[in-house]
Amino acid sequence: MRRFDGKLALITAASRGIGFAIAERLVAEGARVVITARKEEPLRAAAARLGDAAEWVAGRADDPEHRAEVFSRIRERHAGLDLLVNNVGINPVYGPVLEVDPAAARKILEVNVVGALEWTRDAVAAGLAERQGSIVNVSSIAGTGPSPGIAFYGVSKAALINLTQQLASELAPAVRVNAVAPAIIKTDFAKALYDGREAEVAAQFPLGRLGVPADVAGPVAFLLSDDAAWITGRTIVIDGGGSLRPIG
Repeated sequence: MRRFDGKLALITAASRGIGFAIAERLVAEGARVVITARKEEPLRAAAARLGDAAEWVAGRADDPEHRAEVFSRIRERHAGLDLLVNNVGINPVYGPVLEVDPAAARKILEVNVVGALEWTRDAVAAGLAERQGSIVNVSSIAGTGPSPGIAFYGVSKAALINLTQQLASELAPAVRVNAVAPAIIKTDFAKALYDGREAEVAAQFPLGRLGVPADVAGPVAFLLSDDAAWITGRTIVIDGGGSLRPIG
């Protein structure tokens, strides 16, 4: 399929894992992509793997100067932005929510929620609405219910799901805004959740395995595409059936 011919996509945190898989999928379907991440060398290598359809800008997702540089590049080199994927997410703490340091809690919200809002604000200013664009926010299954150990990360991802709904309402009909909520995906970011006990963790999912980044990239590409033209404000749970619960 070439659903994204002539489209420009911006994907944050795309040097590896889910972000890179999304960029790879969009490029395979005809898009040009601008990818961002904090570390220059992995980002440069990721862009090289994606080929001539990719360009990169390194910087912290919550840095206004970095964001300004990204959108300045888009205005200088491209006719406009069509697609945005807010993939950045951090979780620097582990443990009960009442034990989370307030400074860490604020940082998580700043990056995972306020950051998504700011990238969206700038994308709209860069012409996303005029081009009838589409946004996907990468949330988490942790945002749909209690998430022991990563509780405040779950709080931030729940807020991102609600932000998705608010933006979908405010930006309609010009821009569609949706989200995905993956369960455990085999990435470096989630490694602590399954490392050394993958078979045990995988057994919790009816489909019998952990997710891989491509399992998220496919649904994201669908939501960004015209195949989802009448879908907005929704969150697709990607969990290998893990949220299925028997009745009785």
